[in-house]
Amino acid sequence: MSEEKLYAVKNDEGKYWDFKDQDDFWELSYASCPTTDNELDAKDVIHDHGGHVVTLIEEPKPLVVPEWFDKWLDAFCRQGDGYSWRELAVVRILQQGWSKSINDSYQAFDSHWAIPYVENKQVDYVLNHKKELMVAALTGNYTVAKEKKYNVKVPHAEGWHFQKYSPESKRGSRNDWKPFPAKDIDSNISKDLFLFTEAEIEHYGLQDCEKEEVTDDEQ
Repeated sequence: MSEEKLYAVKNDEGKYWDFKDQDDFWELSYASCPTTDNELDAKDVIHDHGGHVVTLIEEPKPLVVPEWFDKWLDAFCRQGDGYSWRELAVVRILQQGWSKSINDSYQAFDSHWAIPYVENKQVDYVLNHKKELMVAALTGNYTVAKEKKYNVKVPHAEGWHFQKYSPESKRGSRNDWKPFPAKDIDSNISKDLFLFTEAEIEHYGLQDCEKEEVTDDEQ
């Protein structure tokens, strides 16, 4: 990842050259434009007016990935078995839209049932954000943007929410959700069973149901 550099020219009095007005050195707060991205301009100022170059490196923006991608990558890399699954994840992302989909199994090594299914909208996201997702997958250096999550209400039933799947099954499928009393959400059952992302609402076909957003404190 390249670093964007900016240059300032500072004199012995601690004042900075104004690259906008090109007239003099000023206190930093008074200079209209104390930096330039052209190193030659900075050197010309030193040649003509003195001072020395101060190089500023713009801090690269941190990579931010969706929560579903973080879960997918974590599950993918945990396949292990001596193979470099992080590099294979990069290959899978790179191949999206060409020879493979992010949902395809990877030869005989991919225990696909353990890897979260990626919805159509998310597949499109991978296709349109390959570069940053490959960097994130390869380096592991990224932050996760939390998705909004919702409790989805059962139609025509007071005090009932949908649950993504039965705790006993430990795995969800497209139609493996069931109603559950809202009062029991505070039991020892994981609250994640009741929290749906927008993609999951579409996945389970619950778009027409009433939903209520859940705050971070409630999660």
